[in-house]
Amino acid sequence: MLVIPALSIALILLLAASWLIAGDLVARMPALVVAAGRTGTAFVALTAIAMLNPARRPAVRVAASRPGAVALLGLLGFFGYYAGTMIGTGMIGASRIGLITSLLPCITFAIGAVAFQEPVTRLRVAGTILAMIGACGYVLADGRPHGPGSQGGLSMMLGGALLGFAGTASYALYGYVFRGRMGHLPAMSALPAITGAGTIMLGAAALLFAPLGAIASRDWAELAILGALFTAPVFILLHELILRKGPLFTAGLSLTVPFVLRMGGWAVGQQGAPGWIVLALLASCAAGVWLVIRQPRTPAKIVRRER
Repeated sequence: MLVIPALSIALILLLAASWLIAGDLVARMPALVVAAGRTGTAFVALTAIAMLNPARRPAVRVAASRPGAVALLGLLGFFGYYAGTMIGTGMIGASRIGLITSLLPCITFAIGAVAFQEPVTRLRVAGTILAMIGACGYVLADGRPHGPGSQGGLSMMLGGALLGFAGTASYALYGYVFRGRMGHLPAMSALPAITGAGTIMLGAAALLFAPLGAIASRDWAELAILGALFTAPVFILLHELILRKGPLFTAGLSLTVPFVLRMGGWAVGQQGAPGWIVLALLASCAAGVWLVIRQPRTPAKIVRRER
């Protein structure tokens, strides 16, 4: 009875903590280095976990034998997602990017409706519009955060928000591609190859475009902790909850993360107390996402016909 609440609370806390740590790191390190480092250490941790279970090894080898699918998934789910969100965090802060990534169900619905023939309802369309308005309003209305991982200026705000949206959209597309290309394999068996491909892409970009010489050993250690102790467990918990409760329930948990981030930033003195406008925009975003992920009851007319 307590397994699902325990897993849910652990996922929310790990997600919020990982965004706070990432926001602090991108204030001291290039965002591409943070993206590559957290993906690389998560790859090492996930590979170790997968290979410790002999029953998973054949599926791990099957996933690794499909370089085209692995490269595409690494590009969408790790290079696109982490590059966009980490660079965006450096521009507008972890709290705002955390809110944008919580729009994942809405963006997934929009991509699915346009490209994958997902069913469209008025409530889901209305929820997507409401959530987008709330997120965009929050990005512009919350003022400049007085903490790490943020910069001011309207153009910086818009640019960071667009990068966050692009990264989240990349991850939404990743979900459909994963289901089509690797859906027959256990997720924990496919993740080592995919995270490995993402690590190679992000690592190459970091080597080409990010200065590495001035990074302190303490920052490298914190980055390794972020990937191995936060990012990798998040993937494990996500897939465990999807198996136990389904993707809609799991996506709904992300609604609490922006509130935890915003209140956490206030509690540690990085941001001021949220005003009523900010709270209303956060609530409207959460309400919109909830309209998208909710499971409507069967209409009464249909129930009578089945009888």
